[in-house]
Amino acid sequence: MRREKIQTSETFLLSAILALSGGFQDAYTYNVRDKVFSNAQTGNVVLMSQNIMTGHLMTGLSYLFPVIAFAFGVLVAEQIGNRYKRSKRIHWRQIIVAMEIIILFAVGFIPKEYNMIATMLVSFSCSMQVQTFRKVNGYGYASTMCIGNLRSGTESLSVFIRDRQTGALKKALHYYGIIFIFAVGAGAGGVCSLHSGLRAIWISCVLLLIVCLMMIKEHR
Repeated sequence: MRREKIQTSETFLLSAILALSGGFQDAYTYNVRDKVFSNAQTGNVVLMSQNIMTGHLMTGLSYLFPVIAFAFGVLVAEQIGNRYKRSKRIHWRQIIVAMEIIILFAVGFIPKEYNMIATMLVSFSCSMQVQTFRKVNGYGYASTMCIGNLRSGTESLSVFIRDRQTGALKKALHYYGIIFIFAVGAGAGGVCSLHSGLRAIWISCVLLLIVCLMMIKEHR
């Protein structure tokens, strides 16, 4: 029986570790860095608009800057991917993950007085990740947020209920599995942040280091 070759960067295990780290980072910035989300930019836009319209301009701007940093991260990741996609010496996704590790490690040293800079750096890192890792076993997904995964998973579940397609059920389970692992990461991030404070983000560095090592052999 012929087995389809899957890139390591698209396997469920690697995607699960990324989702674990993504949830951890969101909980970290919310609990440690002035209750601003690093991943959930929709929430940041809502809070930004609400604060600006109620006259709290500076508070509103504090939610705008992570949104800008997130957009800039997508831009940088796309440029790196385009430039190094054919590189033989190192996989371009490893470059992105290495950058994430360095950024998040530095965030652990940033004092609370500069929470906005820290949150912007985490948002930048998260957006590079979500731009770089976009498939799990061939299914499009996001490793740092849940809304798209929830929609796709429920759509696939609906197809299974209607047509009894086992492939649709498998697809739905992939999405729900990623959401569950993201939630575990968020819960762990909340607990670790409350106990370890600023340095808790280094746990994400360890998770991303595992991801980087897994991609040494890009195909399985």
